This record gives sequence, C-alpha cells and structure tokens, in this order.
Amino acid sequence: MILLFTERGMPMLAITGFLAVYSLTAAALELPTGGLSDALGRRAVLATAGLLNLVAFTLQGLGTTPWILTLGMALMGAGRALSSGPVEAWYVDTVQAHSGPDTELRTGLARGSTATSAALATGTLLGGALPWLLGLGPDIGARLSGATAGLVLPLSVPSLLGAAAGIVFVLYVLTTLTEPPRPSKTLPDALRGIPATVIDGLRLGERDTLVRRALVSSAAAGSALAMVELLTPGRAAAFAGEPESGAMLFAGLACAGFICSGTGSHLAPLTARLAGSGERAVKVSLGLSASGLLMLGATAASASLLSMALAAVGYGLVYLGLGMAGPSENDLLHRRVPSPARATALSVQSLALQLAGALTGLVVGLLPSGPLPWLLGSAVLLTRALMWNQRSETAASTRIEGCRSLVPGRSDTKAGQAHPKPHGKDSASQEGLESASACQRSGLNCPPDATRSASARWSLEENPAQSRFRRG
Repeated sequence: MILLFTERGMPMLAITGFLAVYSLTAAALELPTGGLSDALGRRAVLATAGLLNLVAFTLQGLGTTPWILTLGMALMGAGRALSSGPVEAWYVDTVQAHSGPDTELRTGLARGSTATSAALATGTLLGGALPWLLGLGPDIGARLSGATAGLVLPLSVPSLLGAAAGIVFVLYVLTTLTEPPRPSKTLPDALRGIPATVIDGLRLGERDTLVRRALVSSAAAGSALAMVELLTPGRAAAFAGEPESGAMLFAGLACAGFICSGTGSHLAPLTARLAGSGERAVKVSLGLSASGLLMLGATAASASLLSMALAAVGYGLVYLGLGMAGPSENDLLHRRVPSPARATALSVQSLALQLAGALTGLVVGLLPSGPLPWLLGSAVLLTRALMWNQRSETAASTRIEGCRSLVPGRSDTKAGQAHPKPHGKDSASQEGLESASACQRSGLNCPPDATRSASARWSLEENPAQSRFRRG
C-alpha cells in the first residue's frame, strides 16, 4: 500500500498522514461500534464493515488525490473498528446457544485464529507477488496502466482484488450467518443504548480481575508487535545491504510470522491441556514471546550470519507465543463476559492493543538503536506473563480431592467479604456444590463426576427420605 501511494506521487509526510487517519479512526470508533454490535446484532454490523472495506479498497486502488486516499483510509479504519469484535462474539453466542454456557470454546477460537493467520500469510504473498508477476513476459501491468490512462497500476491490483473479496464477504454474511434470537431493536434504540454499553465495557476490567489481566495482556501483546514491526524492517535492510532487498526479506519474515502465529493458535488447546489450565497456558505462551524478544535484543549489536539466524528464530518465537496465548485469553474472557457485552469487551481488548502499540512506537522513537528497546519489550512482556502466576499457583494449591475447596481469585461478593458458609449437615454438601462449580469455571482439570456427585449428596441430604436420584 505504501508503495502504491508512492507510485501515485504522494510524499512521505502525506503517507504517514494517511496511516494516522486510519489508526485514529479505528481507535475512535472501536468502542462505539462494539456497543452497536451488542445492541443491534452481529450480522448487520459485519455486513456494514464489509461494505466500508469494499469502498475503501476501491478508493485506495483508484484514488489519485490526497483527499480520496484520506477518505479511503478513514473508511478502512471504520471497517476495522466495526469488524474487530462481532465475528468472535457471533461464534461464542452461537456455540453457547446450541451447547450451553459451559461448552468448550478454546478449540474453535484457536481454529479461527489459525485461519486468520493463514489468510494474512496468503494475502501478504499474493499482494507482493502480483505486481511483480504482471511485469513479466508481455508486461500486462504496463498494458493495463496504458489502457486506463494510469488509473489502474500494477500496484493497484491487490487493492482491487481486496474490493472483490469484500463483495464475497458481504454476500456470505447476509446469506449464511444466522444469529441466536435477540430482542428486536430499531436503529435509533440501538444508538441510544450504545453509551451505556460502552461504559459497561470500560468497567469490565474494574469489576473482574481475570478480565483485567486479559486486557493488560492484550496491551502487552500490542506493545511487542509494534516493536517488532517498527524495528525489524531496519535490521532486514541493514543485513540485505539495500532497501529493496530488505523489503523483500521483511516480506518473507512477515509471512513466516503469520505462519508461526497460526501454528501457535493451532497449538493453544494442547498447550492448555499440558499446562493444566488456560491461565497457565497464557503465562507459558507470553513467556515464550518474551524469550523471542530477548533473542532479538541479544543479537541486535551483531550482523553476523549466526546472529541473524538467531534473530529469525526469536522473531518466530514472538509470533508463536502470541498465537498460543490468544485463544486461551479469549476463552477466559468469554466465560466472564455476558453476551450483551461480548463484542464491546472484544473492542476494549482491541483498543488496548492498538493504544499500547501506538505508545510503544513513540517510546521506541526516543530510545537509541540497539539492544535496549528489545530488552525493555521483553521485560514488559515477561512481567505481564508473571501477572498470571499468582492466580494459577493459588488455584492449583487449593485443588484438593476433586476440587473440594473454592478456587481463590473469584468472588461474587464485595471485596474483603467471604462467602457465607452453611452450618450443620448441609455445610459439606453446599461446599461440594460450590467447589465443583468453581472448579469448572477456573479451567482446572476437575474429575468428571465432581459436579454430579456433589449434586447427588446435596439432594440426598436435603431430603433424607428420597433414596433415589438420577445420574445424568
């Protein structure tokens, strides 16, 4: 895209302005559009996002003036904001409507993240290769440019293909995606409900420690990604010796990064099973990404072939770890957030990632080049990984004989107040019910009959004359 703008004769100052318009539009509309999805419905918002992206790609591919290109970037930012939460919220709503609120989400979320990474990798390769391929042989690109009086350049073709993909996306959303029943609302009613939904979304992290940790981890991921995307192109160009060769090298690295991210997402369910819980899986995954940043920092002062090979491994570890962490984080998040606020919560998560990335960009610009930025980024990510440590270890230490004690870190009462405990013969049974329920919510490896046996004990002790019960 930047090369296309340059081919159109846009100066670098204008190009940075285009990118700023995109970022600011997406950030400004992130929460309101998430609230709109929660209030109005997922399908209508997704279709609108597809239409905006269709127009945006068309303007970018055919635009020749700064104002048209600015409008295209603004529409793309709006489409990005509209589409950041509804897809995943629709998936969770649909699965829970069919299979119940306690159904397993991590595998489906991991597959979705893997598909997204595969699409990004394919798009990166296709978008970079098409203009080059059009210039081979009979030079179809030059003929196309001449036939359209310079309106369609070889570099315009990827954007125009993106517009065509937008048409397919809108048709797919309108004809295939069905939503669980929700209260019908008119557009004015939905718009009036957005402020309250947004305020509730902002308060999610304040009310729930687990949600707050997921949001802070997303911010740390945004910081790591911004650092990699800002600093890696310069290192690639320095290693290759020429900017053009460095750009090709970075394109290959970016594609490899998406592949690593998709692989990490695919491995997320296995990681959670091996780690023992979703929370431990997030901790391990973020620690893996932090080790990748550490490797990038350790090799920043050297240009040897070995250092570059280690740096490439570190680059892959960053994306692999973040890909592994995402599905487990979102699985924990969805279990804490109700459906009416689900898309808003995902928008808050996306906003945290974007704002942290923007702040990181400013900080990196002030720091000297070399290992320091990488090492600071590694320290930040490692700190966020350790943030999950206390909850996981505490939960593990209280898992006694089939999760008979409550998992700390979750309270349905005010801070500092303990749950009232029943007395007498009902005490053990009530604790068993609460323990089994808390064990399921925590993501720990609970015995399969924990809930049923606790329920059975409660039923028998509540009515001693009833000597039979059904095991479901």
